[in-house]
Amino acid sequence: MTEPWPLPSAGEFTVGCNYWASHAGTRMWSDWREEVVEQDLRKLSAAGLRTLRVFPLWPDFQPLTMMAFGPVWAHGERQLSEDEIRHGGVSEEMMARFGRFVEIAEKHEVGLIVGLVTGWMSGRLFAPQPFIQTNVLTDATAVQWQVRFVREMVRRFRDRRAIVAWDLGNECNCMAGQITRSEAWRWTADIVHAIRSEDATRPVISGMHGMKADPKASWTIQDQGELTDVLTVHPYPPFTPHAGHDAIGTPRSILHSVAEARFYAGIGRKPCMVEEFGTLGPFLASPEIAARYVRAVLFSSWAHDCRAGLWWCAFDQDHLEHAPYDWCACERELGLFRNDGTPKPVLDAMSGFSRFLRALPVRSLPPRRVEAACILTADQDAWGAAYPAFILAKQAGFDLEFQYHDQPVRDAELYLVPSIKSMRAIHRRTWLELLERVHAGATLYLSIDNGMVSPFNEPFGVTVQTRERRTTPMEMSCEGMPALRFDTTWKYRIRADRATVIGREPDGNPALTEAAYGRGRLVCLTAPLELMLADKAGAFAAEASPFWRIYRWLAEPWLRRRAVRKTSPCVGLTEHELDGRTRVIVAQNHSPEAVAETLDISPGWQPAECWYGRLPARQGTSWQCPLEANDACVLTVKRN
Repeated sequence: MTEPWPLPSAGEFTVGCNYWASHAGTRMWSDWREEVVEQDLRKLSAAGLRTLRVFPLWPDFQPLTMMAFGPVWAHGERQLSEDEIRHGGVSEEMMARFGRFVEIAEKHEVGLIVGLVTGWMSGRLFAPQPFIQTNVLTDATAVQWQVRFVREMVRRFRDRRAIVAWDLGNECNCMAGQITRSEAWRWTADIVHAIRSEDATRPVISGMHGMKADPKASWTIQDQGELTDVLTVHPYPPFTPHAGHDAIGTPRSILHSVAEARFYAGIGRKPCMVEEFGTLGPFLASPEIAARYVRAVLFSSWAHDCRAGLWWCAFDQDHLEHAPYDWCACERELGLFRNDGTPKPVLDAMSGFSRFLRALPVRSLPPRRVEAACILTADQDAWGAAYPAFILAKQAGFDLEFQYHDQPVRDAELYLVPSIKSMRAIHRRTWLELLERVHAGATLYLSIDNGMVSPFNEPFGVTVQTRERRTTPMEMSCEGMPALRFDTTWKYRIRADRATVIGREPDGNPALTEAAYGRGRLVCLTAPLELMLADKAGAFAAEASPFWRIYRWLAEPWLRRRAVRKTSPCVGLTEHELDGRTRVIVAQNHSPEAVAETLDISPGWQPAECWYGRLPARQGTSWQCPLEANDACVLTVKRN
């Protein structure tokens, strides 16, 4: 077997896009034009795109019909032989065309992620004729034929060097309606087993969209993490809860991709890649703003070990008249190239980032420094709590990883348990383990929606007097912070026993408390800060109420350990240890406006090299690092 081109491993990154031929979209296989495909891949390769996600459309490659008084399986009117059935009932013509496609990809040195069961595409179901009215994920016969097709596809092309990974298919969780979690698990396991039975060398990629951490959901991040090798996110703001409230190019939109990818990676305990992303065309963002957005998403995804950034998609499809392009406006102008073949500014941004990666003096970026573990709890909107927590941490200047409450507790010195909502929020054993870790020296922050943990009063140094429904929002004042207003339903009247009151309501009621517990500390906020911000438009803008100051106060002991700290909440930093004396700093402006950032570099450290942007200039005891809108600076600092 020829050694395949590898999918990026930890710290590595690939730039690419999702591909349908420029002339035909989803009809590229039935309307095969090799000269067009050749030209397409030549242009994409020349632009520095090294990875394409491609889709053998299910009914084209397995064009089954079923005759009456059967089942008698056929292609059209011709009955299939037993040997043809064993080999998946595939179209030899389509398999030959895919073979030519792979040869063209190898010629232009483009790696392929193959979405095997492509039955859902751009809002339309594609299935062989016998299955068009069935639940293709639970019907035993439909799944049987999918398994046969997958086995045959993998067996035929497993020796081709251009294929870097097998993808289950495009958003297969959208291919059917009602389905149970066990049925979703079984379908995934069947397809994964079919792939691995023919090729155990390449990673299996999930290809799913819109997974949940909730164990009551049908399609869970945990199950996909159990069964596949690489998880995937498709972070389009209008289609993702809590993501579409702010403009493209603002902090919420810039951090969407990486927050969702790290959410999946933490909950699923597998690497996660940004397999599709985009702005959904010029109706939501101008070409120039889209270009700045893609640059910012790529830098952020690279710095947070998201492995890939694949744009949707290669070419505009506004000239196509068949479904789904004729019925859905957001499917028409998504390309890197316009219909006339001219490139868009987003392609320039992707090409520039590809050149940046090739010019780096290191092949892989070391892991970023992570200070905190964020624990999501039962019966809450886990993504709704996780997404704002991630953004608040970036605004405050530290990094976190996610986990679900029933998973083994991560090693950390700072734990965040945001916006608990249920009496069953967290397992007793997990809560007691967390308290033990705090007693040994960790810090734990808890914010409360309408939830409960036990024990609470004694370790947190307070006594809950009463709980009641609020008639007005909660206002809190803290020394050294501006007054903050919380839209929250419940009021907890608290008596501080041995806890220190950090923030109070106007009536004196404690709202933010801190208590020593053994060698550590316990912090409680009696409002669901994170869930409150999830759907609050403009909550993370520079001029918004600085809720992030709570997170910065919380994490101050760990921020002092960093080699570099920042000033503006619109700037995010990641810090990567290259060796004992050198760290890579990635500073990113998440704002659509230029920022004159001031960096605080710890004594004993000095800026050394600039890999992207401009090396900070010393001004007194600080360092000036101007950042253009949605741009970055990548530098190294060395210990004296």
